[in-house]
Amino acid sequence: MKKKILLRLLLLFLILISGNAKNILLAEGPGPGSITVKKCQDFKITGNGSSATWNTTEWISIVPQASGTSPYKTKAKVLYSEKGIYFLFNCEDKKITATLKADYLDLYNEDVVEVFLWPDENYTLYFEYEVSPLNYELPIIIPNLDGKFLGWLPWKYEGDKKTQHATSALGGKMESGSSVSGWMAEFFIPYKLLAPLKNVPPVSGTKWRANMYRIDYDNGTALFAWQKIIKGFHEYNNFGTFVFE
Repeated sequence: MKKKILLRLLLLFLILISGNAKNILLAEGPGPGSITVKKCQDFKITGNGSSATWNTTEWISIVPQASGTSPYKTKAKVLYSEKGIYFLFNCEDKKITATLKADYLDLYNEDVVEVFLWPDENYTLYFEYEVSPLNYELPIIIPNLDGKFLGWLPWKYEGDKKTQHATSALGGKMESGSSVSGWMAEFFIPYKLLAPLKNVPPVSGTKWRANMYRIDYDNGTALFAWQKIIKGFHEYNNFGTFVFE
């Protein structure tokens, strides 16, 4: 009799533990390497994150990587609407290392922030977007075939296909070589620009692979990333996941 009671108690205990474990897993959110992207109404891009809409979501750390070290902190926010996806970067810095004054140049050779968006994992095609402190941009689609990749610029890049982007300096002027305490970049990527990538636009529950980056040149080349990289930014298998609310 005692053995039967003990067995029943043990079975009940295991059931309770199983249920609690399930609840714990459900409470953990989207999981390691993932963030929930909250939905919002469209708002005006200012370059300094002044819209109250940004208060609805939390900062995400963009951390220094193995290639070079940096004492600077970098963080970002992400939101999405019916029309596109919003990003806000806040970069600690001491000097604006940026001289290029045109779009579509090799902005990554100077201070820059970048996002990579990979909506459909069935195809190794993803969108890369770069913004420099001086507010010049590089929007390209990347076909990455067995590690061989090359960006393609958008065609008929106008109207509601164009991004919105702005930047601002913190503690100084937004000028090449200027001493600052940091700089910010804010931009909006419309879904129409991502055509013909599949799984766009996202709806509640949609998942995109993605990563967010920064490069700074105060003391050599310092790389920052949301999800860890080994050799470079195009390691799409190491991207994290955006889970759209």
